[in-house]
Amino acid sequence: MKLSLQLKLGQQLAMTPQLQQAIKLLQLSTLDLQQEIHQALESNPMLELIEGIEDDENPAKETDTDRESTSQITDGPDSKTLDNPDEEYWQNEIPKDLEVDSNWDDVYTNSPPPSQNFEADDFDFESRNSAEETLQDHLLWQLNLTPMSESDEAIAMALIDAIDPNGWLSVDLESILNGFDPALEIEPDEVVAVLHRIQQFDPIGVGYRNLSECLLIQLNHLGKHHQPKHIEGAKLIVREYIELLGHRDYALLMRKTKLKEAELAEIITLIESLDPRPGANVAPPSTNYVVPDVIVTKDAESGKWIVELNPETAPRIRINNSYASLVKRADTSSDNNFLRDNLQEARWFLKSLQSRNETLMKVATRIVEHQKGFLEYGDEAMKPLVLHDIAEAVSMHESTISRVTTQKYMHTPRGIFELKYFFSSHVSTKGGGECSSTAIRAIIKKLIAAENTRKPLSDSKITELLEEKGINVARRTIAKYRESLSIPPSNERKRLSG
Repeated sequence: MKLSLQLKLGQQLAMTPQLQQAIKLLQLSTLDLQQEIHQALESNPMLELIEGIEDDENPAKETDTDRESTSQITDGPDSKTLDNPDEEYWQNEIPKDLEVDSNWDDVYTNSPPPSQNFEADDFDFESRNSAEETLQDHLLWQLNLTPMSESDEAIAMALIDAIDPNGWLSVDLESILNGFDPALEIEPDEVVAVLHRIQQFDPIGVGYRNLSECLLIQLNHLGKHHQPKHIEGAKLIVREYIELLGHRDYALLMRKTKLKEAELAEIITLIESLDPRPGANVAPPSTNYVVPDVIVTKDAESGKWIVELNPETAPRIRINNSYASLVKRADTSSDNNFLRDNLQEARWFLKSLQSRNETLMKVATRIVEHQKGFLEYGDEAMKPLVLHDIAEAVSMHESTISRVTTQKYMHTPRGIFELKYFFSSHVSTKGGGECSSTAIRAIIKKLIAAENTRKPLSDSKITELLEEKGINVARRTIAKYRESLSIPPSNERKRLSG
């Protein structure tokens, strides 16, 4: 074989470390971004937090990542306050870009790890996540206050352990009985008796084995505020005809129970006031608070919509000029290299934050311009919008728009919405126009809210009503939109009065 050299041309996508960092910050949510900034403050001595009235009174000194002054302080005239005021030095000695095949760790190996030490005075005990009380904890607390024999207490603990968060007994009594040592000679009647005692615990109805049992336990504890006749009728329906009630077959239900329509309506109202999942309220799910990234308001004088970044979403940081001034020219010592490396890393970090804010502002502004109708009139005026439309408007790739709109929220006079909420597919209208899927959902919700509950609108009827409005939508599409709104079908929406 003969050895030879060949020259080939090709294209390959390569990402610099700066681009990798910018993309990482771009797709972070508000809480993740705050954590990333705090980690950067801990690991990089060149960064400092802007806080206090002093900084507000001297805005020229700020390097706020939300303002244009960021680049001016980090890259502009303020950099001349260093010991080496020659801007050409920074241009030549500190590279603006790293090699595309390099990593942060390959260049910056001197950065200390995030500090894990904290002073006792700074430790916030309230911010620590404390264990929330579960349904089992609530029941065991009541069990400790209930006099029982040792065997009954063992049975009660086994039963409580088998109760799910909604209060349902997820294991049959036979399995619980088989779990005990035969030498204890526990009878099935003992297990049932202990279960009945647990079902009297707070919340009433916990430990139920089926829906009928759960509702009957609660009906037995209703006070004098309800008529005994209604309570007895409710018990009869729950005990024997709960399937008919579930199918809303009121005609057959009145024949079976020999109740008049008015009486049946009052009994159904009584049954609907009961809780089919009594244990769910003991340990409710934790609340997740949303901090909007963008705030949209309307100027009362001009009538224009104003888009602003929320200044509370991320801490304001800048380069510490005191530390930056310690960098010396033509000094190759380890300490000076450490300072230079951290200074360049801080400049890149601030530039990435500024790029993130600018991109978010561009995208949010375009969304508001496109969806003015929604801001003015509500969901029914929402226009069709896809990622490609915004990508073309801001001259960016669709993947970038997807990163910007994920886990980013906009505060509007109509509420707080994720940016992705403003994107929806379209349906053609008879007039040649387009209607967004969000607007169609709003119309469906409005039609169902105004329907006669004795004769609810079927999906086919809703399709006909939309056709009258010039919107051509298939019946199965109506069913899909209705299910996405958590609206039951027409047979389950039927009521005796309405």
